[in-house]
Amino acid sequence: MKELWPLGNYWAHWAVFTVIVLAFAIVGVMMYIWVERRGFGVFQLRMGPNRAGPFGLLQSVADAIKVLLKEDIVPTVADKAAHFVAPAIVFLPVLLVFAVVPFHNGFGLLPDLNIGILYVVAISSLGVVGVFMAGWASNNKYSIIGAMRVMAAMVSYEIPLVLSILGVVLVSGSLSMNDIVAGGPIPLFLLTPLGFLVFLLSAMAEINRGPFDMLEADSEIVAGFHTEYSGMKFAMFFLAEYGHALAMSAIAATLFFKGWEGPGAQYIGVLWFIIKMVFVFILLIWFRVAFPRLRIDQLMSFGWKFLLPLAIANLLIIGGEVVGFGGDIPWWMMFPNFAVAGALILLFSRAYSLGGGRVEVKV
Repeated sequence: MKELWPLGNYWAHWAVFTVIVLAFAIVGVMMYIWVERRGFGVFQLRMGPNRAGPFGLLQSVADAIKVLLKEDIVPTVADKAAHFVAPAIVFLPVLLVFAVVPFHNGFGLLPDLNIGILYVVAISSLGVVGVFMAGWASNNKYSIIGAMRVMAAMVSYEIPLVLSILGVVLVSGSLSMNDIVAGGPIPLFLLTPLGFLVFLLSAMAEINRGPFDMLEADSEIVAGFHTEYSGMKFAMFFLAEYGHALAMSAIAATLFFKGWEGPGAQYIGVLWFIIKMVFVFILLIWFRVAFPRLRIDQLMSFGWKFLLPLAIANLLIIGGEVVGFGGDIPWWMMFPNFAVAGALILLFSRAYSLGGGRVEVKV
């Protein structure tokens, strides 16, 4: 069985790539925080972080030191055990997702897992448990309301997210992340543009990124499910948000942008992978800074009435093309696919409206 492990030894392989995954996740989260802050500065015509270190690169380190020194306050009536464990459960899926992500030339912890993308979907759903534990354990009405809102969004947007991934699985003919990267002559976002858009918007809602960040609707629910958290526990939720963005960027780069592949990939494959991840994250920043936050009713309507029909239509179109072309969709089908995607978006946008004005409750 040694030939299955690139380093020649099972335990050496797991030890080395576990350290790589931990380092990649921690450094990646810190860099994502810096990139977003600097990006917000560009979009909002201000400087962004520029004091701690060159170009503000050490701002995240300064923030980490600050929260480590803060007091950990736990409400008297809280469920102490669940209150303590919840932040770790929210952050844990970030690390587990990278187990099946190929970083360079197909190398990773378990990149050849034959159900790799199914594993990613299952693991990424664990965050719901941590969110509910945090809200319930706090024994605070604002916290439990915030937790239920976030849970409703995460569960609802999981459906179009999975349907968009199924389109990629149909095109590549495999659930393995390595096979998805290797399959096809062009990146799959060109063959499934509608699927990529649905994936991106659904992922943003599932990880609570703006404009879908119901977690931070502080005018309604204070600070959401982590209202009663402070110090390092609060920082764990903050890190988890960016960690999930890091994981989703890695998944999007693998599924839709051919992962580590590119010119000279045998030497700089990991560099291509990071560039594609950063590109996806810049799209997340652009969406967050450009659009206002949706109300909870608009959020749920957008998922069920707009994204879900688009995801189903995308799956039917890709399935029909796979059957029609005998399993291999030719590259030139990207042109009609882009046209069909634009027509469907226009059609559904005309038929569906978020609604505006005030929401009033009549007694």
